[in-house]
Amino acid sequence: MSMETGTQIDQTAHQPPAPARRRKGLLVLLATIVVLGALWALGYWPRVTRAKQLAADAQARQKSAAAVAVAPVKEAPAEVEISLPGNIQAETETPIFARADGYVKQRTVDIGDRVKAGQLLAEIDSPELEQQIREAEAGRKRAQSALRQAEAALRQARANLELAAVTAKRWQTLVDKGVLPRQEGDEKRAVLAARTADVAAAEANVQGAQENIAASEAALRRLMELQSFRQVRAPFDGVITGRNVEVGSLVSAGSSSALREMFRLARIDPLRVFVNVPQSEALSVRPGLACTIEVDEHRGRLFPGKVTRTANSLDAASRTLLAEVQTPNPHGVLLPGMYATVRFRLRRAEPPVLIPSAAFRNTEKGPVVALLGEGSVVRLTGVKLGRDYGAQIEVIEGLRPGQKIVTNFTDEIREGVKVRPVAPVKPAAKQGGPAK
Repeated sequence: MSMETGTQIDQTAHQPPAPARRRKGLLVLLATIVVLGALWALGYWPRVTRAKQLAADAQARQKSAAAVAVAPVKEAPAEVEISLPGNIQAETETPIFARADGYVKQRTVDIGDRVKAGQLLAEIDSPELEQQIREAEAGRKRAQSALRQAEAALRQARANLELAAVTAKRWQTLVDKGVLPRQEGDEKRAVLAARTADVAAAEANVQGAQENIAASEAALRRLMELQSFRQVRAPFDGVITGRNVEVGSLVSAGSSSALREMFRLARIDPLRVFVNVPQSEALSVRPGLACTIEVDEHRGRLFPGKVTRTANSLDAASRTLLAEVQTPNPHGVLLPGMYATVRFRLRRAEPPVLIPSAAFRNTEKGPVVALLGEGSVVRLTGVKLGRDYGAQIEVIEGLRPGQKIVTNFTDEIREGVKVRPVAPVKPAAKQGGPAK
């Protein structure tokens, strides 16, 4: 028993005390934690550093990308107003020539005078025409005298014909009875035939005399009408826009280019305005379409107009449709020859889209725009342009509303280039009056 007790005492003496064992375990645990922490730090810190480096690089690339202004594509309004240049002309304008030869006896109007239809403009003194009228009257009288002579000759020929017919009948009876020879009967029949021919000739002379009278009377009427043309009158209401004669001027009848016109008359109420409509709007401008007319001399005043007719054919050289607009001018405010601006309001069934004028570039393949795709990558696409409004331009094909395009299309912007979109700079509001 003493030996067992001694053995236990020896074993107990060799074991370390309990506090020492706990300190050793803590040291081991702490060392393990330090090692694990060091290992974790060695693996995490490079990843954090790399992530920061990548973020910095991305930010640097973002800053180095070209800054572009981006705007959405908008649909154009369905109703559009177009302004086209026009030339104002008189509704009717005609030169007035003399219809009788002579000298201007008096002139009653001058340039700018308003005249009514039938109003006397000038009177021509034509003594030669009066002499021709007297000669024509004398010729008519001679023709009437010749007719009376022809009618008397006809009556005489008819009387001779009746006597020859009675004589021939009596001679034929006696010849048939054998009292007279057949030769004498034949002679009487020949005389009857001659008298018949005399009647036919006399009737022809009467007809010729009647025709001569008709010709004389026609010539006299023509001269009388020419005599009425000595008074030059206005054919319609209008304004005298040209006057080329004075009292005493020699004028000749006719209207050839070698002759000088006496007056030029224009009807200025209503007026006609001729407009060349481009092919893109030719189908929308039809007779009956209302419009407004402006002239620089009456700035701010609108004159109503209406399309009265079109050429129904485009000019092959300019690809434009000639349209005529009519506008009332009761007070004569507008003048023929003025330059005017005609404004039409047209409604389109399929309105195009609008983009800024600086958002496209002309290339060998035609105009292109820069679309902003996913990831702010530029994609170039071809478009078909329409009407140019100055700050904006229509796109007929190639874009749709809502797409975003680059508005400052420079040479740095190419297909596939990444850009940095920025909000477009709004123009500052003007303060004060206009710059001097």
